[in-house]
This record gives sequence, C-alpha cells and structure tokens, in this order.
Amino acid sequence: MTGSVQILGTGQLVELSRRLRTAGGPRLRQNTARRIRRAAEPLHADLQSAIRSVQLPGSGRRGRGGPSPTTRPLRATLAGAVRISVRSGASPGARVWVDRSRLPADLRNMPGVIDSGRIRHPVFGNRRRWATQWARPTGWWSKTVQAGTPRMRAEVERILGDVRRDLQ
Repeated sequence: MTGSVQILGTGQLVELSRRLRTAGGPRLRQNTARRIRRAAEPLHADLQSAIRSVQLPGSGRRGRGGPSPTTRPLRATLAGAVRISVRSGASPGARVWVDRSRLPADLRNMPGVIDSGRIRHPVFGNRRRWATQWARPTGWWSKTVQAGTPRMRAEVERILGDVRRDLQ
C-alpha cells in the first residue's frame, strides 16, 4: 500500500532543530534542509522510474482494441504525483509521498491499486463489463521504499553528524 516514507521526529533531529534555532541561524538551517532534500532525491527518482516501468498488459481478446480513449498517460501522471518535502521546524525531517491532490479524481486510489498488483476496471466505462489487469512487477512503491530507505536514513544521519560537528 502506498503511503509516505518519513524520517522525522527522532530524538536526534528534534535536538538538532533546537540547537539550529539557537546557534546556527537561518543559513545553517537552509543548508541542512537542502542537504536532507538531496538525501531524499534518489528515493524520489527511484519511485518515479519504478512506476514508469510497471507493465500493465491487457487481458482482453487479441486483435481488437485501439488507442486509449484518454489523452493522459497513466504512469507519467502517477510519477508526477510523487513528491518530496523537508521540514526543519518543530518536527524536522524528510518525507517522500504520493500527493493525491495532483491526481485526477478517478486516479486517486490507483497508486495503491497498482502496488497491490491487481487492477479491476470497467471496460471503456461500461459498468456491465469488467476487465482485470495484473501489474508487473508488483510492489512498485513498497519494494522501492524498502530498498531505498536505508540509504536515505544513512545519508540523513551523516548530515546530522556533520551539522552536530559544526555546532560544537
């Protein structure tokens, strides 16, 4: 299931945020936020390429059909909704998530549906005729996040160590 990946609220980040407010000033805070964003960017790019590479083969009869009746490309639309945010205030950290407000209303649940692997939908909007498609590979979100989180967490810890050294 898609959700968000967050590295925030740990004791180290909260303590660092307090010390940044008192000692470092806005320049050090901006620098830290920029570095944390850079730490999250590889996971962001991996998630976007993962959704773009998911295959959704049709299950219908071969030889029939044609071009899609919609003009919006599904995988590119979903990739465009993957976002990063960095906070350096009371709850500092980085977050990578699917921003559902950037998706059309009929695609708001699609990231989670594709992650599960089974997409069931009416054929060209006909609610009396349904089709099932299987996403391959499954787990575009969960597997990518699982693989990328340790790298992101290690990079944020390295940044925290650098900033902690600068403050001492």
